[in-house]
Amino acid sequence: MDTLYGWMMYILSLLTVGGIYAIMGLGLNLQWGITGLFNIGVAGFFAVGGYASAIVTTKFSPNHLGGFDLPFIVGILFSMIFSGLMAAIIGKICLRLRGDYLAIATIGLAEILRLILKNEVWLTNGPRGIPGIPRPFEDLAQPWSEICYLLIILLILAIIFYGFEKAINSPWGRIMKAIRENEEAAASTGKNVENLRLETFVIGSIFMGLGGALLTHSMKYIGPTASDPLVTTFLLWVMLIVGGSGNNKGAIIGAFIIWTVWSASELLSGILSYEWINRLSYLRVFIIGFILQVILQNRPQGIIPEKN
Repeated sequence: MDTLYGWMMYILSLLTVGGIYAIMGLGLNLQWGITGLFNIGVAGFFAVGGYASAIVTTKFSPNHLGGFDLPFIVGILFSMIFSGLMAAIIGKICLRLRGDYLAIATIGLAEILRLILKNEVWLTNGPRGIPGIPRPFEDLAQPWSEICYLLIILLILAIIFYGFEKAINSPWGRIMKAIRENEEAAASTGKNVENLRLETFVIGSIFMGLGGALLTHSMKYIGPTASDPLVTTFLLWVMLIVGGSGNNKGAIIGAFIIWTVWSASELLSGILSYEWINRLSYLRVFIIGFILQVILQNRPQGIIPEKN
C-alpha cells in the first residue's frame, strides 16, 4: 500500500512539473515555432518570474526583500508583469538582430539577469535562495494538496492553449508565420515587423516567467540552481523540438515526454553501481541528447508536425 501511495505521489508530481514546462513550451513555441525568434534566454525570464512571485508572496524575512505576504494569484500576476517588462527592454535591444546573433544576445542578457538575482543578497538572499514560499492548498491533507495544485496547473495550461490556438489561427497568427517565412514580404504589405516581433517576444517571455512562478510555488523554494540553464533553457528547447515546433499540441506533448524521461532517469540510481550513480547527472544529459539526435535525424518535424 505504501508503494502504491508513493507511486501515486510521484505521478502527481510528474504531471505537475510537466504541465508547468508545457506552459513555458507554449511561450517558446510562439516565439520560435510561429514567429522564428531564436530565444536562448529562457532561464533569465524563468528566474525573474520565480523571484518576483516569491518576493511578493512570502512573509517578512531579514534575509531578502519581501514581507508583502500577498496571495498566490497576485504573485503569478507580478511574475508575468515583471517578465514582460524585462522582455520588452531586452527585445528593444536585441530584436534588430537575426538568427544566431539574436540567440547570443538573448542568452547573454538573460545570464546577466540571472546573475544579478543570484548575487544581490539584499533582494534574493543570494546563493541561499528564498525558502518558505506559500503554495495553494498546502494545508490540505495529502494527496489532495498535490491534486488541487495539479488541477490549477492543468486549468492554466488549458486556458493558455485555447487562447494560443485562437490567436495562431487568426489573421494575427498568419502574419506572424509570414514574418517567420519572409520578413521582407511581410513588411511589403504594410506590417510593422519590428513591433510584431517585439510583441511576440514579450508574450512568449511572460509565460516563461509564469512557469518560473508556478514551479517556485510548487517547490516552495527558489535559488540559483532552480534557474539553471540546463534544466530551463536546454530542456525546454528539447521539449519543443521533440514535440513539434510550430504546433501547440506538440509543445505540450514534448514537455510531458521529455520531463518524464528526465525525471524517471533518477530511478536508475536504484540499479546502477556506485561509480555510475556519481555519473548519473551526466548520463541523464546523455539520454536527453541521444533522444534529440534521434528525433532530428529521423523526424525533424517532431512528433506532431506543424499544420500546413
